[in-house]
Amino acid sequence: MLEAWLEALALTPVAQWIRFSRWSYAVINTLHVLGIALLVGAIIPLDLKRIGLWRCITLEQLAHVLVPVAVSGFVIAVISGVLLFMAGPSDYFALSIFLFKLLCIAFAVANAVNFHWRMGYAVPFNQQRLVGFVSLILWLCVLVAGRFIAYV
Repeated sequence: MLEAWLEALALTPVAQWIRFSRWSYAVINTLHVLGIALLVGAIIPLDLKRIGLWRCITLEQLAHVLVPVAVSGFVIAVISGVLLFMAGPSDYFALSIFLFKLLCIAFAVANAVNFHWRMGYAVPFNQQRLVGFVSLILWLCVLVAGRFIAYV
């Protein structure tokens, strides 16, 4: 059933356009990199603050600026990532490194949502430090897995 769905996805007009257009894949891939840059470029300073850097600025002040950037980057990366996936869904789904990347994204998003909307900013420093370390590790795993997809 999953294989049939993946094959049907690959036959959609959008997937065909991405696969056979001269520039579509390159443009979408560029947008994906831009989204990732915004996402990770905003998350790393937040995580470093959680870990204990920059004590002269509050986490709330930094988050006020960087969370919207991270969310925007995430939205761009997800939309472009779905479009890239459509170009060869069966091929991507067969790669264990791709599945690992998706799993890391799921855990990283759950970690962020849990911290920002459930725990809040007024949590003990040890919990903030743990959230920061986990986030850094997960997003770095996403980056590395994403790069490896092109070479595996």
